[in-house]
Amino acid sequence: MSERSVRNTETRKSVLFVFLASVCFSTGGLFIKLIPWSALAINGARNLIGAAVIGIYLLATRHRLVFSRRVWIGALSMIGVTTLFTVANKLTTAANTIVLQFTAPVFVMLMMAVFYHQKPGRVDVITCVLVLSGVILFFVDGIQAGNLAGNLAAILSGVCYAGVFMMNTGENADALSSCFLGQLAAGLILTPLCFQETDFSLPTLAAVAALGIVQVGGAYILFSIGIQHTPPVTASLITGMEPILNPLWVAIFYGEKVSVLSIAGSVIVICSIMAYNLWLVRKNPHPDP
Repeated sequence: MSERSVRNTETRKSVLFVFLASVCFSTGGLFIKLIPWSALAINGARNLIGAAVIGIYLLATRHRLVFSRRVWIGALSMIGVTTLFTVANKLTTAANTIVLQFTAPVFVMLMMAVFYHQKPGRVDVITCVLVLSGVILFFVDGIQAGNLAGNLAAILSGVCYAGVFMMNTGENADALSSCFLGQLAAGLILTPLCFQETDFSLPTLAAVAALGIVQVGGAYILFSIGIQHTPPVTASLITGMEPILNPLWVAIFYGEKVSVLSIAGSVIVICSIMAYNLWLVRKNPHPDP
C-alpha cells in the first residue's frame, strides 16, 4: 500500500472517530432529561464514570498526566462546562442549552482581546454581532417561557468552554489531562449528592451509565483520537452537527418542543459560528501544532 493510500485510510478513520464523537456528545441533552435526579447529582455521577473511562484509556495508552498551570485551569473550566451544561438542561430546552454553549468561540475572541491584547478584526466583530443577535432571541424567548435562568447557565457554560479551548493549547497544555482531572474532581465532589435521590430504577441507572460511558468518557476519547488526522474544514463541519443532533434526539424521544424564537436564534448562532470556523481554517489552513 502506498504512503498516500495509508494517509487516506488514516484520514477516513479519523473523520469517522470525530463523527462518532459528535454523535456521542449530542446524546447529553436526552439522557439528562430522562434522569429524574437533580442536575448536580447527575453531573457528579456522569463525571465520575467518565473519569474512570478516560483513566482506563490513559493507562492503556501509557499517556502520562501533565500537571501544569494551564492543565489545572483547563480542569477548572471543564468542571464549569459540565456542571452548567447539566443545570441548563434541567432549566431550559436542550436546544437552547447546546446552541448557547456553542457560542464559546465568541468568548474565546473576547478573552484573547482582554488577556492577550489581540485586537479583533472585522470578521471577528461581525461574527460577535451576529451571534449576539441570535442570543438575544433566546433571552427574549426565555422571558416569555420562563427559561431565563437556564439560558443564563448555558451562556456561562459557553464561557467556561472557551476557557477549555484556551487552556488546552499552548506550552504545557494537555487536553486529556485537563479533561480527566476536571471530571475526576467534579465526580468526587458531586457524586455524594446521588445518595439524596430516591429513584435508582434500571432505566435511570442505565441513562446515568450511558452519560458517563458514552457522552463523556467515550466521546472525549474518540474526539482526541480523531482530531489528530482530520482536516480542519472537515472537523469544523462535523462538530457543528452536535447542536443540531442534540435537540433532535430530545424532540424525538422526549417530545420537547422548541419555540419559533429559539429556532431563529439557533439558525443565526450555528450558521455564524460555522462560517467563522471555516473562515479561520481558510485563513490559516496549516496551524502550528
